[in-house]
Amino acid sequence: GMRTCTCIYHFLVLNWYIFLNYYIPRHGNEQKEYKIFQDGAQWKYLTLLNLFLQAFFFGVACLDDVLKRIKGRRNIRFITAFRDLLFTTLAFPVSTFVFLVFWTIFLYDRELVYPKILDEIFPIWMNHAMHTFILPFSLLEVVLRPHHYPSKKTGITLLAAGTVAYTARVLWIYAETGRWVYPVLGKLSPLGLMVFFSSSYFLSVSIYLFGEKINCWKW
Repeated sequence: GMRTCTCIYHFLVLNWYIFLNYYIPRHGNEQKEYKIFQDGAQWKYLTLLNLFLQAFFFGVACLDDVLKRIKGRRNIRFITAFRDLLFTTLAFPVSTFVFLVFWTIFLYDRELVYPKILDEIFPIWMNHAMHTFILPFSLLEVVLRPHHYPSKKTGITLLAAGTVAYTARVLWIYAETGRWVYPVLGKLSPLGLMVFFSSSYFLSVSIYLFGEKINCWKW
């Protein structure tokens, strides 16, 4: 019963994320006068990269569910291992990070992260689809079944690689265009930026360790 529920859950969430990945960029590009998806288009926003990451993860999870039924658990061990690595080091930390950082800055001053003008482009449900529902979907995944965590060293190294890659991308876009991906970054001094990026990394490590804790506690 539980396994069937998990399969259905993965399938439904996968379709939801595929829909969002298709719909949001198209919807954003229709609003020509706002130019929100210029310069590296949607691939510069962590929120939208996260939607792609979640679709990819739930796709792998579905593949894992289906192949387990056909081939049995043993033969697809590498897919299960990849699914767990993807979830523990990327899908869970990134979605939780986006949720926490977005809403913290939004509640402090929304102009720094999601200016009011965006409400004219994206209906409210879409803002929640991008920034709110991502968390319960990830938490449910933690609770629905056990995930094998890599060693702390591996996990934290992979997280560091991801953080450095995305930070480099943000800085590169700024160097190329003179515009920050997020208005909040334009308000910070070079020291402030260092503090912001390093505390972002420490936050993602904390989220990673928190995920590991829930996994141990539940399973």
